[in-house]
Amino acid sequence: MDMAKTGALLKELRREKALTQEQLAEQLGVSGRTVSRWETGRTLPDFDLLIQLADYYAVELKEILTGERSQKPMAQDTKGTLKDIADYNNREKQRLAKRMCSFFIAGALSFLAYLALNLLGPSETFINGALSGFCLGLSFGVMLLGILYTSGCMAKFRAAKQRLLHRR
Repeated sequence: MDMAKTGALLKELRREKALTQEQLAEQLGVSGRTVSRWETGRTLPDFDLLIQLADYYAVELKEILTGERSQKPMAQDTKGTLKDIADYNNREKQRLAKRMCSFFIAGALSFLAYLALNLLGPSETFINGALSGFCLGLSFGVMLLGILYTSGCMAKFRAAKQRLLHRR
């Protein structure tokens, strides 16, 4: 897939509809900057947005992906399969977002427990000091895990792990 060709086609299709980047962005629920990135070939839309764009411009999804106009229509079953993939992708994103929210809430609660333990009593006692340290470590670990997940590092770790496991 050539992202520059795809971007050029998206730009051409938008101009055929006589839309500005901001107008298209408003209709799709994204920023104008995002549309600009698509059209310059720096990024591609999410899969569900690709399907929306294909429907909106009345072109085949294959045309957007290849960046070239085609005369042959895409089979209906293929289009249905692609929509199913987009739905699955969205469900996975929502599941990950819920998981991340849970991590951040757990981290915030453990940090609040750390603060409460330090404010309520002397940390010289073994139990209070150990519990306070545990809460601080837990909040730090959960926040670090959240940062790794949201930055995409965990996906890279997972891919590297899979490559290593398949080599054996």
